[in-house]
Amino acid sequence: MTASNTRRGNARMAIVLLAIVSALALLAIVPTNSSAATKDVIAVGNAGKGTVSFLDGSTLNNLGSINVVPDLATRKALIFLNPITLVGWNAVKAQKGGERITDDVALSPDGKTLYVSRGMLMDVAAFNLVTKKMIWRRDVNSFNSDHMAISPDGTKLIVSATTAKQARVINTSNGSILRSLDTGDYPHENTFSADGKTLYNASIGTTMYPYSLNSLKGEKSISVFDTTTWAKKATHSFDLGVRPSVLTADQRYYYFQQSYRRGFVEYDLLTKTITRTATMPATAAGDALFPDDLPANSMHHGLSMNGAGTKFCNAGTIDSYVKIVSRANFSVSATVTGQQKPYWTQTSHDGNKCLVSNSDGDFVSVISYDTGVELKRVPVGDFPQRERPGKLDTSITLSSSAG
Repeated sequence: MTASNTRRGNARMAIVLLAIVSALALLAIVPTNSSAATKDVIAVGNAGKGTVSFLDGSTLNNLGSINVVPDLATRKALIFLNPITLVGWNAVKAQKGGERITDDVALSPDGKTLYVSRGMLMDVAAFNLVTKKMIWRRDVNSFNSDHMAISPDGTKLIVSATTAKQARVINTSNGSILRSLDTGDYPHENTFSADGKTLYNASIGTTMYPYSLNSLKGEKSISVFDTTTWAKKATHSFDLGVRPSVLTADQRYYYFQQSYRRGFVEYDLLTKTITRTATMPATAAGDALFPDDLPANSMHHGLSMNGAGTKFCNAGTIDSYVKIVSRANFSVSATVTGQQKPYWTQTSHDGNKCLVSNSDGDFVSVISYDTGVELKRVPVGDFPQRERPGKLDTSITLSSSAG
């Protein structure tokens, strides 16, 4: 082969390689079809049977469900074989009033992975929503795997390891525990700041002790962590357990319910003081449960704020009502009665509706923040509790059952 032929061959090869590189570049910038498309949903954890229901973010209709305990028999057998974990299982079951499997849920930003803290199974698991298969499972080394939060970038899960007095920081890609954070006793709710730089963990104290021994329930507090170093920046301590909460966008105010109390408080994180208290009315049925027949020490359990930041939705768990409350003066603008153990609230994606998990009724009540009218009831699974907003890949199909 002559030198000129060699040069021509090299030139042709360079052109071919350039064409391949250009084609790959185009593929990288031109969006593919449905695999990248997502829609708004609300994931509802059904604690009784170990399922998660998905509500359409716009219509709030039930899209279907997924079983998140395919290994239930195996997990229970292993727990029951160990005398220590068996004692823990029975203690948690007594506190929760039955077997509670699905505790909290979170969706990956791409809408293809579901993460579940599996309460009495003492673990966290991840599921591929396309294949419906478990990707990984991680023991949290606690008798109960409680509330979770996913970081804004989707790379980390925080789960409260109730009886360990710690919160676990979990790598979402493989389930490895990156570190453990020291919290108050019986850590409960976890909340990330909008920028993901700060984590707030609230603890409720040891709920198995009676009200008369409240002083022995341990530290009931809000622990604040820097998520870059995971150093604890502050601890805010209280006389009663810190229940469901709302953190303002500027991280100045923390609104939360408390054990043994109706309504909620406004807490100034800067001055470290409770600045206002919203006390909700009692009912005879609710009072009959006080103090030691309350569900895990809680009277009202479920608090959310509308998108405009002007109204709260307060679940009166033992009183079978929901109150819409003005943020400006804590006045009640609407009361929705006839609820069946309302146990959690979540604001819809449009910010205009409050979604209330009715644990004894197996439905989600949809209530307008503006009018206080109950718009609909959506059947879900057995004993719904935590509801979390997220994205779902539009290519995913779900079981047509309610859950």
